[in-house]
Amino acid sequence: MTRLPLAAALLLVGCTTTQVYIPSEARPGIVRQLEGEDRFLKVSFFVTPFFGDASKKLLAAVQPDELRLLQNTDGTPIHPGAVEAVFPAGTLVRIKKVEFPSSFTMAERMLMTPRTLVWVHLDVGGTPKTAPPYVLVLRPGIRDEAEFLSEVDRYLGKEDPNPRLVALTDPMREAVLTKRAILDMTADALEMAWGYPESKKYSFEGERKLETWTWPGGKRVALLSDGRVTELK
Repeated sequence: MTRLPLAAALLLVGCTTTQVYIPSEARPGIVRQLEGEDRFLKVSFFVTPFFGDASKKLLAAVQPDELRLLQNTDGTPIHPGAVEAVFPAGTLVRIKKVEFPSSFTMAERMLMTPRTLVWVHLDVGGTPKTAPPYVLVLRPGIRDEAEFLSEVDRYLGKEDPNPRLVALTDPMREAVLTKRAILDMTADALEMAWGYPESKKYSFEGERKLETWTWPGGKRVALLSDGRVTELK
């Protein structure tokens, strides 16, 4: 089990207020709508430990050191653990369980986990039946059903993205499947490979459209010109 500094543990003990604001009466309908559905991963995901809960695995769309699901008292993020595998975009998954952070649920969850957030448990195609649950943790601050469903759709699509992958060049497709970025890849392929950036800035140089994509903490930056990657930092 992951051991955290005492200060971090004390912070998490006090963090018992849900960070999801969907009314309780709307939650059962969302659960009924989603549980049992087959979806496709829209971006490639890292598989990491689930913080302090060794019985689960976390699906992370960005690098583990870019996640902001748990924090120390000084505001620095707590990392879930090292990358163990990659599930590429286009992987078939089934939504097994949508778990809202009620008072009872948060009390049942292990302390060293993002217990104030929604956990979406997934069965991942191609993994053994004995595999631990894979969990997608949704961001804080979701306020209504439409926003919730949009957030799920952002990562778990109903439309199979494999035809888009097949249309890519071999180097681009391999980069997406291994969660890497390469020069000259398209914006769509970059997003599938590296996950969604924290910010996108646009400018124009003559007739060329320039973009700067930045991921959490500024740890990764991609420059694009007319929809193609020209530089990676």
